[in-house]
Amino acid sequence: AHAVLHLGDYIYEYGPGVYADKNAKSMNRVMQPAHELITLADYRQRYAQTRSDTDLQALHASLAMIAVWDDHEVTNDTWSDGAENHSDDEGDFSQRRLAALQAYSEWMPIRPAVHNDISSIQRRFQFGDLLNLSMLDTRLEAREQQLDYAQFTDPQTKVFDAKSFNQALHKPERTLLGQKQFVNTVSSFNNATTWQVLGQQILMGEMLLPAPVAGQLISLEEYQAIEHKASENPQQLSETEKTILAQAPIPYNLDAWDGYPQERQRLLKAAQKAKANLVVLAGDTHNAWCNELQIDQRTVGIEFATPSVTSPGLEEYVAATPADEARIVKAIPGLSYSNMTDRGYLAVSFTHEQVTADWNYVSSVSSKDYQNLDKRAHSKSFQRQH
Repeated sequence: AHAVLHLGDYIYEYGPGVYADKNAKSMNRVMQPAHELITLADYRQRYAQTRSDTDLQALHASLAMIAVWDDHEVTNDTWSDGAENHSDDEGDFSQRRLAALQAYSEWMPIRPAVHNDISSIQRRFQFGDLLNLSMLDTRLEAREQQLDYAQFTDPQTKVFDAKSFNQALHKPERTLLGQKQFVNTVSSFNNATTWQVLGQQILMGEMLLPAPVAGQLISLEEYQAIEHKASENPQQLSETEKTILAQAPIPYNLDAWDGYPQERQRLLKAAQKAKANLVVLAGDTHNAWCNELQIDQRTVGIEFATPSVTSPGLEEYVAATPADEARIVKAIPGLSYSNMTDRGYLAVSFTHEQVTADWNYVSSVSSKDYQNLDKRAHSKSFQRQH
């Protein structure tokens, strides 16, 4: 059986000149409507424009699509009752959310998970005795508002209150899924299929970076040079370098599962207890990653994250080289693969013995005259554990 999984951001809510539209005019893809999406008519028009792409039409015609929304189907960095890209002068958020989900239900190949409730998207698909696929909502159902480092940084002194931040971050009740969805997800781990698969939006792997790197005070290359100096000639470290190395690592993305670590820990412990062969599929970042999901340094699951097909990734902000990709893999325990540059897709195949992820990339997404980037393609296989 074959299916396409779409893990969110099928459309973007932005108006012209905000995100990824510098070539829109030359490609005859100027955004419609020509403003940020707020109303039902707005969202409907943007879906209609998106679906006018003949290649996208061909994709829908060729394979079944199993889809969930991420944030941009409504607006950037949503939580259950608000969003980073929603202000009071844009009206009531609940009405905007309802309009967005109505348009989503009209344009996407999806039935409500609960009869007549378009706000519920968690559902399961079973592929024989091979795998159970649970599609989650990590955005709208119950997510608490994302933390922001600025909340814990004194605006005058620029001093970061690490203690208060960590207390807020590690609150046991802090939730991404909500109790009902959490219980349903845990119950899926006991499914009799060989593989238990979660299809969801955001990175689950622990992606901690040295605080000075995450805060963009120094580059990862500079930090690792200081680390090397500390191992080879520790007596030559300056006081500034010692201070840099003494700082604890912090999440680089508080919008991901790293912003909700206690719930992630409970979920992974439940998978471990159930002896699940857990595979997590993620989108959101527009870049490719492979993470080993760990509890007490023991792997309890594998995460494969897909690059975006056309939307820009980190290469828009960081001119990442293969050496940079190698550095970030070295810096993050559990991370075994990273591509921060190329557009493409992820193909995941399952047998009863192993799961294989194949990342595929192309040289251009703005022209039909492109080449497959075979030298950048990557494959990883993992054997079942139970």
